[in-house]
Amino acid sequence: MRWRRALVALVLLTLAAAAGAGLARSTGDHGRQDPVRAVTVGLRCPACQGESVADSRSPIAAAMRQAVADQLAQGRDRDEIRRWFVQRYGADVLTDPPARGVRLLLWGVPVLALLSGGYAALRTLRPGAARDRPAAPWTPDARGARRAWRVASVGVVALVASVAVVADRLDPPARPAPADPVAVALQLAHDLEAQGRYDAAAQMYQEALRDRPDDAVRLRLAFALLRAGDSAGAQRTVRDVLAREPDSPDGLLVLGLAQRNSRSVEAENTLRRFLAVAPTHPAAAEIRRLLAPGAPTGR
Repeated sequence: MRWRRALVALVLLTLAAAAGAGLARSTGDHGRQDPVRAVTVGLRCPACQGESVADSRSPIAAAMRQAVADQLAQGRDRDEIRRWFVQRYGADVLTDPPARGVRLLLWGVPVLALLSGGYAALRTLRPGAARDRPAAPWTPDARGARRAWRVASVGVVALVASVAVVADRLDPPARPAPADPVAVALQLAHDLEAQGRYDAAAQMYQEALRDRPDDAVRLRLAFALLRAGDSAGAQRTVRDVLAREPDSPDGLLVLGLAQRNSRSVEAENTLRRFLAVAPTHPAAAEIRRLLAPGAPTGR
């Protein structure tokens, strides 16, 4: 009986040591890493296949790294930043999304089996158990109890194996698809604009346009370029929109403001055309003020 108790204790100690070593190794890696990398290594790059934000060279990944650095500077911790990204782009933005569906059993069943088996082993094999019970002759009932113990042990192992097989069939371990790169780029651009970083926002809009040529995105790009002081770039971008939609209110507004910044003589005509097309536009009152006699020209 002693060697059996020693064997059970050795198995339990080995499992505990392996779990502790894995935990120490994972936490140690995070401690040695650069703080930004420690977070971005757990984020999936939307524009890449199988790369983390920490390793990707895409502009979207660069913007995501900057967003992480900004939030770390504000005092947020790793979990808060991960939640911030999940709220915007979904759980698939994580390289290690939480277990879901039937595969969640792969975590629960082995843990429960290990705890139950360890508890039962300690109850039946601990040295005090024999002292607490009066000596009893070896009977067929005792043999049956030991046989039942062995059968139960085999049954637990079979249950864990069955769960693994079933879970693999019902919920195959496929890598989750990354978040839509266009949606991520647009959200990043919006966040950058809110911070007044219009150059970086314009770069994100350009990234979105590569995958989704869309006039609404072009107008956002033109606004960002205008606010960044690139009047020539704003004009080039918005003229592309006006070639397809000559009476686009936002297109005329951006073009007129860009022309005004560059002191073009066409600015007043473009802005008056904007007022004629969209007299109730939210920017109409400000444009009327700019066009009033005596109003300053240019910036």
